[in-house]
Amino acid sequence: MHNKAFFVGITYDLKDDYLSEGFSKEEAAEFDRLHTIEAIDNALQQMGLKTQRIGNVKKLAAMLVAGHRWDFVFNICEGMYGIGREAQVPALLDAYNIPYVFSNVLVLSLTLHKGFTKQIIRDANIPTAPFFVVNNPDEIDLVNLPYPLFAKPVAEGTGKGIDTKSKIHDKSQLIDTCLFLLQKFKQPVLVETYLPGREFTVGIAGNGAEAKSVGIMEIHFKSPETEQIYSFNSKDDWRNLLEYAVPEPSVVEICEKVALDAWRVLGCADGGRVDLRMDANNIPNFIEVNPLAGIDPIESDLPMLARMQGIQYQQLMEMIVHAAIKRIFKFNNV
Repeated sequence: MHNKAFFVGITYDLKDDYLSEGFSKEEAAEFDRLHTIEAIDNALQQMGLKTQRIGNVKKLAAMLVAGHRWDFVFNICEGMYGIGREAQVPALLDAYNIPYVFSNVLVLSLTLHKGFTKQIIRDANIPTAPFFVVNNPDEIDLVNLPYPLFAKPVAEGTGKGIDTKSKIHDKSQLIDTCLFLLQKFKQPVLVETYLPGREFTVGIAGNGAEAKSVGIMEIHFKSPETEQIYSFNSKDDWRNLLEYAVPEPSVVEICEKVALDAWRVLGCADGGRVDLRMDANNIPNFIEVNPLAGIDPIESDLPMLARMQGIQYQQLMEMIVHAAIKRIFKFNNV
C-alpha cells in the first residue's frame, strides 16, 4: 500500500454481547457476529496493516482513557441509544484526534434521521417520495398525502419496524400504524407516498467526485403472493424469501446516477449503500442511505452486490480502506 505500516483499531458492536445482556433479536439486528469481525480483521491484515480489535463505544472509551492510540480506526459501530448512536464512536475519536474509516459525526447523525435526510435530498432535486414526519399522535391529522402510504420509524435500520402493516390504505390504518410505531420505537414516524415500482440497492466506494458504484442489485420476492415489502423479517430470512439480481444496463445507469448524486450531496465517506425504489413512472427514488452498511462477506448486501460484479471481498475492503487513507492522510498513490 505504502511504506508506513498503519496500526488500525477496529470498533464494532458484537451481536452476542447484546443478546447475552437480554436484548431481543430485533434490538440486536444491526450488530455484527464474530465471523464478520474476523473477516474484517483478516482483510485489513492482508493489506499489511497491524490491527487491534477494540469493540463497542464503552470499550473504546476505556482504552482511550488508558492511553491506547491508533493511526486510524475501522469503525462499524451502530450504537444502541439516541439519534446520534451511530455517531458516538466518531465523536469520541474526534475528541482524541484519531481518524476513522467511513462517514463523520454530522453525516451519521443526519442520515440516521430519514426525514431530515430526505429534506436535503429533496432540496437537491434528487427524486424522493413526498413525505411527512409524525412526531407525536397529534400530528397524524396533518398528514396530507394521497393513499397508499408507507410508514416506518424515522431512525431505524435493517428493516426494523417495517412489516405488512407499513403499507397504509386509509386514515384508520394510518392512525393505528403511527400510534403503534410511536409507542414501540419511541421516535417519530416517517410517512411517505408509497412507491409501487422495482426496488434496488446501489453499493458505493470512494469520496466526492471519485466515488463510484461497485454494483447494484434488484430485490425480488420469490413468491408473487408475498406482500412485496422489504422488511426486517424478509431480510432475516432472505435465503427463503428473496432473490437478488443485476438489473438491465439502462436501469443500472439511472439508478447509479441517483445513488451517486445522493452520496455526494450528503457528504458520505469511503463506502456504503443507497437504497432506491421506482415510482409509478419508473423513476428511481431515493429511499435512504446506509453510510455504515453491513459488511459481512456472505450475508450483507454491499459485499453481495459487489460480488455480482466480480469484486471479491478483499478487493472491496481495499477500495474502501484506500479511499479512507487517501481522504485522511491526503495520499495520492494509494
